[in-house]
Amino acid sequence: MASQPKTTYTPEIYLEIDRKSEFKNEYLNGEILAMTGASRKHNLITINIASSLNSQSKGRQCEVYASDMRVKAGSGGLYTYPDVVVVCGTPTFEDSEGDTLTNPTVIVEVLSKTKEGYDRGDKSAHYRRLDSLLEYVLVSQDKVHLEHFVRQHDNQWLLSEAGDLKAVIDLISISCKLALADIYDKVQLES
Repeated sequence: MASQPKTTYTPEIYLEIDRKSEFKNEYLNGEILAMTGASRKHNLITINIASSLNSQSKGRQCEVYASDMRVKAGSGGLYTYPDVVVVCGTPTFEDSEGDTLTNPTVIVEVLSKTKEGYDRGDKSAHYRRLDSLLEYVLVSQDKVHLEHFVRQHDNQWLLSEAGDLKAVIDLISISCKLALADIYDKVQLES
């Protein structure tokens, strides 16, 4: 039995479909990928991070978006909805719709078992190609653990990790701090 050829889409067709869809879809190298719903833990962690960063950004020219801001990474290879996005300075958008950010400063992804490989692999590789991106954070929803990547002057990425509720990370590009105790507030983790 012959397999069906995959349908590939242009970024323009993807945007047309996604803007009309009741559900969010990601786009990766010509493929449209339906997004699934998030768990309770995932939602709590996302809102805790977004709330903390938004509160710390008051009075400054930084905007914080949670889950619903589409980001274009690279020259049309990836369109995605990060869990939390921060842009400092003037946000730029792909077109006049104002729904596809092209210059994120910080991106945070909350890892899930089903998408962890994708978040660490293809998605991460596309994010790192964004000239505007200065910090990338991966947060576990199953244990207290965070990975913080910071772009260095030589375009290398420096990784630091935190795994203790007493830990606090500095998001130096946006002058904010994230306390792991705040990130995991109300989140029930297995022992």
